[in-house]
Amino acid sequence: VMMDKRGGPISGQPNWGSGFMPSTFAGTLFRPTGNPILDLKGPDHISRDVQREQLDLLAQLNQKHLDARPGGAELASRMKTYELAYRMQAQAPEAVDVSQESKHVQETYGIGKQPTDEYGRNCLIARRLVERGVRFIQLYSGGGHLEETWDAHESIEKNHGRHGAEVDQPIAALLTDLEERGLLDETLVVWGGEFGRMPFSEGQNAPGRNHNPYGFSMWLAGGGVKGGTKYGETDEIGFEAATDRVHLHDIHATILHLMGLDHELLTYFHQGRNESLTDVGGRVVRDVIA
Repeated sequence: VMMDKRGGPISGQPNWGSGFMPSTFAGTLFRPTGNPILDLKGPDHISRDVQREQLDLLAQLNQKHLDARPGGAELASRMKTYELAYRMQAQAPEAVDVSQESKHVQETYGIGKQPTDEYGRNCLIARRLVERGVRFIQLYSGGGHLEETWDAHESIEKNHGRHGAEVDQPIAALLTDLEERGLLDETLVVWGGEFGRMPFSEGQNAPGRNHNPYGFSMWLAGGGVKGGTKYGETDEIGFEAATDRVHLHDIHATILHLMGLDHELLTYFHQGRNESLTDVGGRVVRDVIA
């Protein structure tokens, strides 16, 4: 999970939490500046071999405690997290080091210039993580409140022009790079937010736009998507979806299908009911699938 240095989304950590899954499935937060992951480098006075021995001993003690108390899911997850952290110390520093990329590649992503440097770095790190088998990567654009995000209440032209300039070149570079390396066909890229903007301003002296959850767009690329396909349209003023409407549950169902999962079977029994990402009405939008 790669954040914007201006801040994070509303509600913070639950956005990338593990949900009903064990905590080992929660996202790993990368810091937007400096060392992406705190404490990634082990202490200088402890060698890798000694650290391995310490973790092995700790694992033995934890397992002994767990065997005497069956059903300790949280402890089991914590044990896996310790092991994951050790492996990350060995492999993650190289994975997030964009200085290993050529000057040409870095310039293609917009690294080293404004306003594309930060998001360009995140997109390049994302490509490096894909190459190394990381299965889910999330990048945030914008952070904080109002004009620091895409929340264009004051001026939609100024706001979207600013944030669009930050991400346009890096996104194009990421898609091109994935395709050139033969990774795009097996990597699903999803760009979107939780709502769009109204087709009219908030007032005579307020050229911004309010939230519009009734008609907005998202795009998908790679990973089984039929490229160049447009699906659905709004009414004549862009207020709400009018033709081939797609619900959020449909988006989830389609993404899960492209990942090889049946959304109708992906459920979790909790507090007397089967919980599902697609509730009871999600459908796969097959017209956008290659």
